[in-house]
Amino acid sequence: MAIYSAVVAATVGGVYFATRDASAPTPMAADHNHGAAAGAQNASPVMLPPEQAQRIGVTYAVATVGALEREVRTVGQITYDETRLHVITPKIDGYVERLLVNATGQPVEMGQALLTIYSPMLVQAQEELLLAKRLTRDVAAASTDAQRSAADLLESSRRRLAYWDIPATEIAAIEETGTVRRTLTLRSPAAGYVLEKNVVAGQRIMAGEALYQVADLRRVWVEGEVFEQDLAQVRIGQMVHADFQALPGDHRMGRIGYVYPTISPETRTVRVRVVLANADLQLKPGMYATLRIVGGARTQALTVPRGAVLSTGERHVVFVREGNGQLAPREVALGLTNDTRVEVLRGLSAGDTVVASATFLVDAESNLGKALGGMGNMPGMEMSTPPASLPMTSTPRIPPPPRPTKPTRDPMADMPGMDHSAHVAPKAKSATPPRASHDGQIKP
Repeated sequence: MAIYSAVVAATVGGVYFATRDASAPTPMAADHNHGAAAGAQNASPVMLPPEQAQRIGVTYAVATVGALEREVRTVGQITYDETRLHVITPKIDGYVERLLVNATGQPVEMGQALLTIYSPMLVQAQEELLLAKRLTRDVAAASTDAQRSAADLLESSRRRLAYWDIPATEIAAIEETGTVRRTLTLRSPAAGYVLEKNVVAGQRIMAGEALYQVADLRRVWVEGEVFEQDLAQVRIGQMVHADFQALPGDHRMGRIGYVYPTISPETRTVRVRVVLANADLQLKPGMYATLRIVGGARTQALTVPRGAVLSTGERHVVFVREGNGQLAPREVALGLTNDTRVEVLRGLSAGDTVVASATFLVDAESNLGKALGGMGNMPGMEMSTPPASLPMTSTPRIPPPPRPTKPTRDPMADMPGMDHSAHVAPKAKSATPPRASHDGQIKP
């Protein structure tokens, strides 16, 4: 009995794994990868008793009709809003006398003094301004043309200093005092934080040289990657939910500001830019964010849990509990999906009860049952149950008398070339001692 059971178990196992390997799964869609086996294609109805279903973790769910929102999840990184980056450069040559903003990361306001600069060009421009100012006073009683020319010269001198980023207040102070200043002050054209500082006190600077880079962080970007198959669910202006590992519980909303026009050939993803408000300055460039992009929604969608769908790459199967308790495999067509549910376009009806978890184990049980059923007609594999032993009666059974044993015989004696006669020991001679004859010779 033990040998019979071992042979059956070994044969069943070999057939089962052979059928599973013969239909290896193809790559599955990214949204429905549930670890399905290709054996779902050959699955048959299976009957699971409640205790067995509970032991392997089978649960059930009902196919329902309701709203289904499509969400695309991705991970992004906070970066600067490039429209709020400013590089501060001088428009004249000169020397830095005092450095007022002298540290990277320092906040600055619009119009805040950055440094004082000595420049021969600025000194000459101030002298021309004061000369034009005196000329205007001198020609006050002259002709109209002379007055107009003097006024144009004065305005030109003011405009030159303004083009060199000298504030209007300092220009007015020069005209009022009538004296040339040795140094003038350069001020910040924007508010933000200093990201880069490339100047020190006493340094000679050139026109066009980048001295500071300032970023306004009251609005930031979050850039993430979206897979190619999800691109249809993404569009400019779409609402996005953002959560941050560094800020637990800080949930923010933003909108997609830009979808890049190219796809990465290595990752098959598209970069998406999300714009977020950051008035409290809690979002720091470099932080990671989890983005949930709310895509298209269906108001009347027939859905089942995602774990109920078994995907092989070629088709999608669910196990439906029928009226007699059997779990029957049924092929379905899928639509939208989100993190928890899948839309079923064809193959199910509202109210159908499906296996919601341990679907892979149910599929394995179904394929095992089919493999056992197909072995009944194989030669030497009669699957009938061996007859049970008769029950013991009150009369003890008398054991039969032992059979007489036959003398054992060498089984290799009849084989060609296996003659063992030469190896038979010679008969022992008589132990009688030799006797002597009358002539003195010893005879045997």
